[in-house]
Amino acid sequence: MLYAIVATDVANSLDARLAARPAHLERLQVLKGEGRIVLAGPNPAVDSNDPGAAGFTGSLIVAEFDSLSAAQAWADADPYIAAGVYASVVVKPFKQVLP
Repeated sequence: MLYAIVATDVANSLDARLAARPAHLERLQVLKGEGRIVLAGPNPAVDSNDPGAAGFTGSLIVAEFDSLSAAQAWADADPYIAAGVYASVVVKPFKQVLP
């Protein structure tokens, strides 16, 4: 089943986000390689694909997991959590309708 992982950053998270980004992306590449990721990306803090120093306010990942508990465990192990980037993370089932 698909699960949405919706994370909200702490204020001024850009430096911590940049430092942890390689490890964060490495985990996403594993999901991609397994064909389990639908989409993933950050929420720019301003209306721009490249927010520069404004940074980001959070992230969204939609991926396939065996269960809600498996999705939660995966989300809990994100390097952004260990680095203090995320203030909160919500994991919930997702039903893809389009495309």
